[in-house]
Amino acid sequence: MVSACRSGVGSCDRSSLTPADEAEIARSQRERTVADCTSGFASCDPGVLTPREAREVEHEARERNLWRCMGGWDACDRSRLSPREAASVDLAARARNLETCRSGGETCDYSLLSPREAGALAASERRRNLQACRSGQGYCDRSRLSPSEVSALPPGGGTR
Repeated sequence: MVSACRSGVGSCDRSSLTPADEAEIARSQRERTVADCTSGFASCDPGVLTPREAREVEHEARERNLWRCMGGWDACDRSRLSPREAASVDLAARARNLETCRSGGETCDYSLLSPREAGALAASERRRNLQACRSGQGYCDRSRLSPSEVSALPPGGGTR
């Protein structure tokens, strides 16, 4: 019975609890409240936190937000980032985008690439396309080949 009261799970009959049990249950409930707040759960009651706990909860909320922003998640709130954090988030977004572009992902945003990155990516794609056309394996876009490259293709090379 005390364990149900302590854990907050199940029914709790407080009528037979000792003062020591009541104190233990109150401590357990407080720990759960602080943990809920620190974890960002909706069950958090910030009004019962001490100033120190409130600072810790705010720190954890900022860390969760930074993690979301660094990962490119929708739950990111950029308005809560420091200028330094925002710069790191921007670098992470550019790196994710570059990798998406390199792997041929549909969500590649070429406008986020530097001229050097865009040039390297275009050269890499040009080499990949030429190799696909020469080998007949993979997607070949003959319209992206020069006339001399097209004429150098083996018979039947570069058919879509």
